[in-house]
Amino acid sequence: MKVSCRPEGRPEIFHTLQGEGTMAGTPAVFLRLAQCNLACTWCDTKYTWDWKNYDFQKEVVELSPEHVENEVLQYGCSHLVITGGEPMLQQDQMAGLVRSLKGRGFTFEVETNGTIAPTPEMGALIDQWNVSPKLDTSGNTSEERYVPEALKSFAAISQAYFKFVVTRESDVEEVRRLMDEMSLSRERVLLSPEGRTSSVLQERSDWLSQLCVNENLRFSPRLHIYLWGDTRGR
Repeated sequence: MKVSCRPEGRPEIFHTLQGEGTMAGTPAVFLRLAQCNLACTWCDTKYTWDWKNYDFQKEVVELSPEHVENEVLQYGCSHLVITGGEPMLQQDQMAGLVRSLKGRGFTFEVETNGTIAPTPEMGALIDQWNVSPKLDTSGNTSEERYVPEALKSFAAISQAYFKFVVTRESDVEEVRRLMDEMSLSRERVLLSPEGRTSSVLQERSDWLSQLCVNENLRFSPRLHIYLWGDTRGR
């Protein structure tokens, strides 16, 4: 498995609180996998995929699923969040790890951009999917970021929630169109302000939270930014 690596050389597997989505505030072990099939301009983990500006050899470590499992188990927390990058690029390698930890009583979240549909096995194993379709303001082309078949696969999974990163009020019209196309109920849709500092998040949260009230949509904070700032491994 290609795992993101911290500057000191340790794989980016860490124990913290889930900062976003419906499980915000929940203690969890995070496993950050490397590589992504998109290139969001505002991405806060470019070190997992932007090899023009980051050194692949320094930022990525190749680990066996057994090694990853041992790293995860050391924290004594049975909730694992698999994130990236785009973890679904490695879903075949993930399956064995998830299957083994499931036997130990683990529950799982996977954070994905929604462009790669889960295999039947992964669909059955994962407890919650945090799907974050990228909007036009991400800087990706429509063809890159919008894969209707994959999104429909996630929409058919009852434990999938859709979190949209919002940078401006006009983004919400695009969210509405996607909700209509995928027949998503409002209970499954969350809007999250983009931002890597508390000040930017506060400014955007002020109007986005009120918009969520007006639209009867769920608001997702970025709790980890308020607690620890834009810090790797938290």
